[in-house]
Amino acid sequence: MIRSRTFIATPPGATIKEQLVERGMSQKEFAARMEMSEKHISRLINGEVQLTPETAIKLEMVLGIPDMFWNNLEAIYRSKLIKVENENAMDEDSEIARHFPYAEMAEFGWVPFTKVTKEKVLNLRKFFGVVKLSLLGNNQITNIACRRLSITEKSDLALMAWAQQARNLARDIDTYPINIKGLLAIIPEIRNMTTLEPEIFCKDLKKCFADNGIALVFLPHLNGSFLHGASFIDGNKIVVGLTARGKDADKFWFSLFHETAHIVLGHVGQLGGTSEADEKSADQWARDTLIPEENFKQFVIENDFSENHVVLYAKSQGISPGIVVGRLQRDGFIKYNSLNNLKDKYDIGA
Repeated sequence: MIRSRTFIATPPGATIKEQLVERGMSQKEFAARMEMSEKHISRLINGEVQLTPETAIKLEMVLGIPDMFWNNLEAIYRSKLIKVENENAMDEDSEIARHFPYAEMAEFGWVPFTKVTKEKVLNLRKFFGVVKLSLLGNNQITNIACRRLSITEKSDLALMAWAQQARNLARDIDTYPINIKGLLAIIPEIRNMTTLEPEIFCKDLKKCFADNGIALVFLPHLNGSFLHGASFIDGNKIVVGLTARGKDADKFWFSLFHETAHIVLGHVGQLGGTSEADEKSADQWARDTLIPEENFKQFVIENDFSENHVVLYAKSQGISPGIVVGRLQRDGFIKYNSLNNLKDKYDIGA
């Protein structure tokens, strides 16, 4: 017997057991009369195996109750079982759905707007492409290059939603086969784009990635996701998603190079996501690629962090001055309120 809030599914085996008790017949004797194993009879009584039309005919012979009676009991049981399982799954998914930033997702047009919990659950299942939301705890489904995810944490659910929208958008982007060597070869070209405006570099940037098997998508920030970017494999392409609306240019480029690091360092596609060591190595790769470490050390030794000197240094490196400012701030050479006028802000749509 299996229950939900409003349904009870009772297997035909319960009626078989009642008949055996009334007749004072043991399961061992019953199994012999049915020409079935005792194990199968035990599973039949407990509803663990389906009562087939063949079994129904045998029951008619042994118990004298028409086969149609048993077939009807089995049909009713299977119907109730589906209702019980669906209701229990809906109840479980309703609790999970409650932790998603659904209203914000609807505002962005990712899911239809609704205040009805059941509709939210169904919309989220379609959005993620799963039969039930509890499956989102499976790493084979999420498979994002970031820390391990949990379907019990709001921040992780927001991250999953953000990454899924990146996946959905990426499926409409045509890419060539994945080519890591090709990606490494164009890193200098991508680095040079840091001095350009988004309306100039966006199209070329997406093409550079697509030519090497990577779908690059830009998304708005989803509250609670604590996420600047994510990378993962989807089918025959790699997806890189970045938050880019109202974002400082230096953070945009660092996020892009950080996710690129996950790709070239082989972190993408790891079961269970990335480790702390992976994240640190991706940070280091991004820092050193944007501004080589030895080169940067020579610059800071001069101890001249005036606006003019920073601009000249950035120009000599062929990168945006804002990236130099961001590095100086993060490494503690200047305060976070210094030279922010050299930082551009991007407002890049999808």
